[in-house]
Amino acid sequence: MDKEKGLFRQISEGIHDACYIWMKEMKATIQDEGVLIFFILVPVFYPLLYSWAYNNEVVHDVPVAVVDMSHSHESREFVRHYNASPDVKVAYKCNDMKNAQDLMEKEVVFGIVYIPSDFDMRLNRMEQTTVSVYCDMSLMLTYKAIYQTATAVAQAMGRDIQIARSGNATDREDEVSTQPLAIEEVQLFNPTGGYGSFIIPAVLMLIIQQTLVLGIGLSAGTARENNRYQDLVPISRHYNGLFRIVFGKTLCYFMIYAVMTAWLVLAIPRIFNFTSLFHGADLIRLMIPYLLASIFFGMFVSCIVRYRENIILLVVFASVPLLFLSGASWPQSNLPGYWQGFSWLFPSTFGIRGFIRMNSMGATLEDVRPEYICLWVQTLVYFFATCAVYRYQILHTRRHALERLNYMKERAQTAKARNQQAAKGTKDDKND
Repeated sequence: MDKEKGLFRQISEGIHDACYIWMKEMKATIQDEGVLIFFILVPVFYPLLYSWAYNNEVVHDVPVAVVDMSHSHESREFVRHYNASPDVKVAYKCNDMKNAQDLMEKEVVFGIVYIPSDFDMRLNRMEQTTVSVYCDMSLMLTYKAIYQTATAVAQAMGRDIQIARSGNATDREDEVSTQPLAIEEVQLFNPTGGYGSFIIPAVLMLIIQQTLVLGIGLSAGTARENNRYQDLVPISRHYNGLFRIVFGKTLCYFMIYAVMTAWLVLAIPRIFNFTSLFHGADLIRLMIPYLLASIFFGMFVSCIVRYRENIILLVVFASVPLLFLSGASWPQSNLPGYWQGFSWLFPSTFGIRGFIRMNSMGATLEDVRPEYICLWVQTLVYFFATCAVYRYQILHTRRHALERLNYMKERAQTAKARNQQAAKGTKDDKND
């Protein structure tokens, strides 16, 4: 009976201490401006800015300069068809390339279409001719509109020339001679072919991990600065236990990021009308291990990084490489084996892959089972790693406390001996 009471008391104290640590961590998060920025402001406003920048997935009437050196019926027909496209607009017709280059340097136009002087002559000789297209590569959407429109017009004119010279009797013969194999282009999972629907889901998942690691690292740095011995774990009876510390801190971070994750993966795609094909229950089951793995990963890293500034430099520098390593912006099959193995250390790798397949492809949890299992494995690995480093921190703190206690005892004994010696000397003086 006494053992049961003792066990019940230990459990009750553990729960009470975990709640105390959760409350202290929550207060520290609210009072620390740096942590508050990375936990609240960045997840709320940064996705809005990023999604707004890439929300215009299709551009229209991109200004283009045309340099027509041929001045023929065929070249004018090419320019007329090119200008009829909704994606581009022939804003200027220049006499030479120098004028067109000046317009492009001033960013008045974003591309140049150059038609050589022998354009009609080569066509009439039944020779292949060229049309040169120069694009501003710094803007992907404008480059895509200018280049693809020129390609489509060239193919259409080539098809018309082939029909006119084929001598076919029926339209069906014209179709077979110009396009023997009909091709229908269907862009799966990204109907507009836009950059936003392609990259934003990966960025949203990466924001969750990176801001978590940044906020936890800053919080740990503040705890070290406020601690007397520059240790991560303070000297307090409430912190006298490994699991209560880890669970208390985890509960604080999980509660905050349960709200932030809902904002990122549910609200942001709907506000900007990005593709969202996920199933709610499956998405929740994927997000739970991803959040836990990211939290324990952040707590593990925070124990290694000692100063607040270092965590900012480390995490911000790693953001772009982690996006490439996830396989979202660079094909996973083209990554070397050692880089793929390195990417398995980060929860964002499997979180991004699973979320993209659920959000953009309508996959179920069974379809992303490998990523789901890997996230749980990371959760367990980083949980025990976090427990190990926190155990080291607790032992380190206890050693400092014991050294301080021994030092105080020695000082007290030395002071007592001095007082006794002084009292004895005073007594001898009185006797004399």
